[in-house]
Amino acid sequence: MTIFANPHRHSGLPKADALANGEICTDAAAARALYALCPAAGATTLHDAGDLAAELGIASLFLKDERERMGLGSFKALGAVHAIAKKAVAKAGSGPEVEALRGETFVCATAGNHGLSVAAGAKLFGADAVVYIAETVPEVFADRLRGKGATVVREGAEYQDSLDAALKASEDNGWSLLSDTSWHGYTDPPRDVMEGYLIMGAEVAEQVAEPPTHVFLQAGVGGMAAACAAAARVAWGDAPRIIVVEPEAAPALMGSVAAGESVIATGPVSNMGRLDCKEASHLTLKYLAREADDFMTVTDVQATAANDRLAGHGYRSTPSGIAGIAGLFEADRAALGLNADSRVLCYISEEPEDA
Repeated sequence: MTIFANPHRHSGLPKADALANGEICTDAAAARALYALCPAAGATTLHDAGDLAAELGIASLFLKDERERMGLGSFKALGAVHAIAKKAVAKAGSGPEVEALRGETFVCATAGNHGLSVAAGAKLFGADAVVYIAETVPEVFADRLRGKGATVVREGAEYQDSLDAALKASEDNGWSLLSDTSWHGYTDPPRDVMEGYLIMGAEVAEQVAEPPTHVFLQAGVGGMAAACAAAARVAWGDAPRIIVVEPEAAPALMGSVAAGESVIATGPVSNMGRLDCKEASHLTLKYLAREADDFMTVTDVQATAANDRLAGHGYRSTPSGIAGIAGLFEADRAALGLNADSRVLCYISEEPEDA
């Protein structure tokens, strides 16, 4: 476990000009209005985990539960579905949106949950979905993707390989690439994805009685962390201390913030598969470098132990889905200012793989 205090808080990366142009969206209003049109729309539960708070010696612990989101088992349901719906509404004009995208194909790379959202969103509006996954993605996720109507293609040993393959397929076939990470020349689709993620953070702001003092956010390419951080800053300003938690094997955000510029992380494959991303999204990196107070890593062993501990309290997920909570469990209390008065917010971002 490593904790790194962000030296660029408020100012941002000194070499941010080298990143892709643009900023993330921080206003959830448009996304919430569009989401309200979805038949499966509805706020997810915010659990008051008082028993765990007592064990940790803090005042309160609230867990935003994204396992129930839209029947897709993950916060990712808010992302690609929102981006595809936004495109369908724009294309349909005054006509019905349901068939607006017939004949189009969306392609993406995923470690599981983003692909489910792409598949569900494409099907909802009459389009097709092709999802690329790496060899390390469990077959159970491939089966779930097929169950949502996606064509699944395995390509490469890790996520970046599958992303490269999805990009090539989009260029070769004229398909719409819908990635949840941004880079030079590619920012609008991932911005639309992240705009959808703002919804869960906006819900939390309406569900808690008092602002949290600490927010722990798990991160892969950074989309969820950036959106939830943005929602927290909009609702509560500088009051919460925001801590971004990554796998020790893939500290892309921490490494970039430490270096002052985007760097590619190196490390073995992590059991936090959905977070095992070696390069951060440019837009999320720029935002979190300004708004996150601390970055930290957790090991695979620590994430597994935290997942088991949470299951014992009735919260079943995966090491990826509770990595932020693992950060809380492993945190150096003095370094992060945790004490008996602390009010902590964390997210359970996905359901267990055997759900």
